[in-house]
Amino acid sequence: MTGLGAEDDIPLGERKTVTDFCYLLDKSKQLFNGLRDLPQYGHKQWQSYFGRTFDVYTKLWKFQQQHRQVLDNRYGLKRWQIGEVASKIGQLYYHYYLRTSETSYLNEAFSFYSAIRQRSYYYQVSKEERPELVVKKLRYYARYIVVCLLLNKMDLVKVLVKELSEEIEDYTQRFNTEDQLEWNLVLQEVAAFVEADPVIVLNDDNAVVVTSNRLLEGGVPPLEQGMVVGQLTLADALIIGNCTAQDNMEVKVKFSELTVDMFRMLQALEREPVNLATQTSKTGTLEPNEKPAKRENPHKYLLYKPTFSQLYTFLSASFKELPANSALLVYLSASGVFPATRNEFEGPYDVGGVLTNTNRDVVNGETMQKRNQAQKEMHCLHPGDLYPFTRKPLFVVVDSSNSTAYKNFTNLFGQPIVCLLSPTAYPKSMQDQSQRGSLFTLFLYNPLMGFLSVCGLSSMRRGLWEKAQEFLRKVYRDIGQLITRSRAIDQAFLQFYGDEFLRLLMIRFVFCSATLRLHKLFRESRSFPDSYPQLPKQDTIENTALQKHVHELAAMLDVQNLFCDSTLDNY
Repeated sequence: MTGLGAEDDIPLGERKTVTDFCYLLDKSKQLFNGLRDLPQYGHKQWQSYFGRTFDVYTKLWKFQQQHRQVLDNRYGLKRWQIGEVASKIGQLYYHYYLRTSETSYLNEAFSFYSAIRQRSYYYQVSKEERPELVVKKLRYYARYIVVCLLLNKMDLVKVLVKELSEEIEDYTQRFNTEDQLEWNLVLQEVAAFVEADPVIVLNDDNAVVVTSNRLLEGGVPPLEQGMVVGQLTLADALIIGNCTAQDNMEVKVKFSELTVDMFRMLQALEREPVNLATQTSKTGTLEPNEKPAKRENPHKYLLYKPTFSQLYTFLSASFKELPANSALLVYLSASGVFPATRNEFEGPYDVGGVLTNTNRDVVNGETMQKRNQAQKEMHCLHPGDLYPFTRKPLFVVVDSSNSTAYKNFTNLFGQPIVCLLSPTAYPKSMQDQSQRGSLFTLFLYNPLMGFLSVCGLSSMRRGLWEKAQEFLRKVYRDIGQLITRSRAIDQAFLQFYGDEFLRLLMIRFVFCSATLRLHKLFRESRSFPDSYPQLPKQDTIENTALQKHVHELAAMLDVQNLFCDSTLDNY
């Protein structure tokens, strides 16, 4: 309470208003800080706590709106304090999105972050000699940028990055702080993230057109009448990123513990977001408990550079809570780990796997273990490590220089298993692009962008882009028919085909495989994607009708000289 006059002079009603506000403010901070202690995995433990936190913040937000004048006069409420409450609500919605994978909550987070900037809640912070307040403002900008990236609001991201850059410059000039390098790194990371897409789409005015890569209504080839496919639903996904500067794999562009490949796979497993039912509601109206009637997206865990312990903990939690008739997806974007010696008999722990983080896993006798070449690498997810989880339907995507370690899986429990495996090496001309994300993941995220990338095209007119996308929709329908009508295909592919997300991943995988097999630069078998179980080549990835489609797309884009007439020319 401010010292503007004796407390006895304040009317009782106004004093109660200030007391109630202080109680709500303290309670909200207490609950918000408690969110850090909640387990990051599991679907149910956190919901009631989140509900209570939302409830208190709803009351606090409405209370400061209704009693603003009294709080201004008697409490000395500053605009940055209102901004801090709005920022916390934005964070709550963002974390609700991370916990539920419901993209609608990203829009709610955006509405609060947007209001902070429009109403200049943090404007006065620059005039106060308190560096900790300026840091609050900088963190708000960083969080706002993350939400805008996830909503593909790239034009706004560029504006926010410019503003953040100016704020950081002002902050470092006014205060002699030690975190200047950290904030400059944030700027570099987000700038690289914005530039990561290898292809830009331009309209007639040469302005960049932002394209959506989430699942749109009607964006998946429908199931045809009489198609016999499984009824599995993708319920959970682990998206793991751990690429290091080794094995010719560049460290990927990242921002806020999200690599560009993780970001792309995240979007490939989400529907285009819509606002919640209250689309016309003004900022300040909180409806945290209102959820879409149907769960639109699979639940996801994003794990950036996890240790083996962390990865296994999250994997176990997903496995435990997987509903009946559901599938679990594991996406591994990580550097390859190769065995020191090759055995005559190669089991699931003899072929290496992908790297897990060593920084936080302290294991007794680790130095002794390194000397014994006969023992297995412990900081590695071996194919055998996934075997316990094949008791339920498992769909694995491996983007790694040792993806083929997962090629010789053994189906122990009779449940459907599919592994989509990246090439283990790319032609030299393609390797230069690897820092901006993997070509394999790019094809699974946006096949047209992947196609243009391997053809060396970095920009395209909107009209031609839309024409090519329309053509690809027809190609996807044809690939779907190739998969479902093949008599030689393994039933596991058909078991997963009923789910729209997995259907699209399989179709895009086949298109990627067909494209690279025809491309003149891709000469070695290790430059082609692979799968477990193997796809029947003549029915799918080397089907003549599909090859004709690849040539037609190449002709449409005037790059047919980059492709062979058939895959036979490539061997």
